[in-house]
Amino acid sequence: MTPLQFEALYQAEWQELENLLDRVFGRVGSSRDTVRGERLATLYRRACEHLALARARAYPAYLLDRLEKLTAEAHQAIYQRQELGLTRVREFVAVTFPRTVRAHAAYVWVATAVLTLPTLIVGMLVYRNPEMILSAVDAWTAAGFEAMYSESAEALGRLRQADTDWVMFGFYIRNNITVAFQCFASGLFVGLGSLFFLAYNGLYMGAIGGYLTERGLSATFYSFVATHSSFELTAIVLSGAAGLRIGHALLAPGRYTRKQALVLAGRESALILTGAVFMLLVAAAIEAFWSSAQWIPSTVKYSVAAACWLAVLLYLTLQGRDAS
Repeated sequence: MTPLQFEALYQAEWQELENLLDRVFGRVGSSRDTVRGERLATLYRRACEHLALARARAYPAYLLDRLEKLTAEAHQAIYQRQELGLTRVREFVAVTFPRTVRAHAAYVWVATAVLTLPTLIVGMLVYRNPEMILSAVDAWTAAGFEAMYSESAEALGRLRQADTDWVMFGFYIRNNITVAFQCFASGLFVGLGSLFFLAYNGLYMGAIGGYLTERGLSATFYSFVATHSSFELTAIVLSGAAGLRIGHALLAPGRYTRKQALVLAGRESALILTGAVFMLLVAAAIEAFWSSAQWIPSTVKYSVAAACWLAVLLYLTLQGRDAS
């Protein structure tokens, strides 16, 4: 079915729903008491189905925009609430974000592979040949990592000039969001920038991990990264996936114009990036106040880390399925 045939087939229902909404929101003179709630709900459900079909069939942006506006207004009218504040945040976390991630699973898997493979390969190479660490960082930086993860360190992972966990919390937020933004924004270079930054971060992480493991610091290093990495690494992968979505829209816009494809991809990618930023804030808090604590036994950290990884995976794969 072509977009014009689709529009002609359901135009009458959309127009009826628009007329009802005009009355509900006072855009015409009638009172909202004259609106039949059951008819409004029926047309709302039908419009949601039409929007899902239009998205699946990659219909033009003007058609998607109309249906998105229509369903958003109908949702607001039915549930008698403004799409602002905590209600909107709750809906985003519970439904919109995980559902959008699943809809872009292909990009997520590519980003996962590009980040993970260099991490594992370089990690093994540096573990077998520790001198290779100097290809990633200088000797002073390598020594600094050894000091941060030594058993005698007052707080794991803390910079020498940082006096408190709050200072490190701010540092982690800035650092994590910088990495995520690089992976996302560089997708404008037809996705190549996102691939580069994902691979670069994978190489860097692998080099540091392999070096510290070879130096006998695996116990402190892995107990430090285990918990917050569930949120941090997932967020970096999702940021890269959002960048790849932008790059793909520029490279292969399909039946859209390149501008229309970029607008649509930008809207979808912004949802993924917003969720990734929330995850990075959680990761920064865990990294500053939990992961760095020397007094917490490693077994407890690994147990909590396993629970966090399981929670993140279940959230992204199952959360919001009923609503979708």
